[in-house]
Amino acid sequence: MVLQKYCASGNDFLIFHSFKKEDRSTVAKEMCNRHYGFGADGLIALIPHPELDFEWQFYNSDGSEASMCGNGTRAAALYAYDNRLAGKTQSFLTGAGIIKTEISEDCLVETELTPPEIVMGEFEENGFFWKLINTGVPHLVSRCAKGFFDLEMASQMRHKHNANVNFYSFEDDIVNVRTFERGVENETLACGTGMAACAYDLTLGGIKRESFLIKPKSNENITIKVDERQILFKGAVKRVGSCLAHGLTF
Repeated sequence: MVLQKYCASGNDFLIFHSFKKEDRSTVAKEMCNRHYGFGADGLIALIPHPELDFEWQFYNSDGSEASMCGNGTRAAALYAYDNRLAGKTQSFLTGAGIIKTEISEDCLVETELTPPEIVMGEFEENGFFWKLINTGVPHLVSRCAKGFFDLEMASQMRHKHNANVNFYSFEDDIVNVRTFERGVENETLACGTGMAACAYDLTLGGIKRESFLIKPKSNENITIKVDERQILFKGAVKRVGSCLAHGLTF
């Protein structure tokens, strides 16, 4: 089986397509291991769908299945286009619902995320103010000083609230975001739904922009548009290469 590796703003994924839907949690855990596997933040399997371009199965690197991953949708879209499974405009099914994507020049991919939901309004914990926002998966967000990140606090908050954890700042019209992700159980270089949750939090605070320029830990440029109940998330995707896996059933 050939796996193809794609990187979206610092999030890397192993992707393949198959005719059948089955439990691939063990494969994800083995293949995403950065020492004994090929290494990735997640594994994505594309499955045929009767009405949409495809359906996906998404697994975190620890083998847990996730309903949604913003950067993963952009990587999956470019993979589907590169492998002639879909055109430049796509609609596909995730655990969070139908996702729409569009591929433009220079491998820029824009995703229309599912409508955001405020799960918990502002509350104070560990000396910070938080909101819990679902942008396909739940995210705790807290606005703080630029560059701030506390790994121990993030891990504690992640397990207490069963959510991803984001610290973000907004200075000089740039939103800087650092994210602790469930399933990876560590800080990642980027998280699409987390960046979207931070941009949405700014609009809740009355900050309106035609679009927000977001910089995750990878320092790549991400553009996010928040329009009432719609979030459009755009950035570059890179095909890294192919991996040949032996002795595994996909």
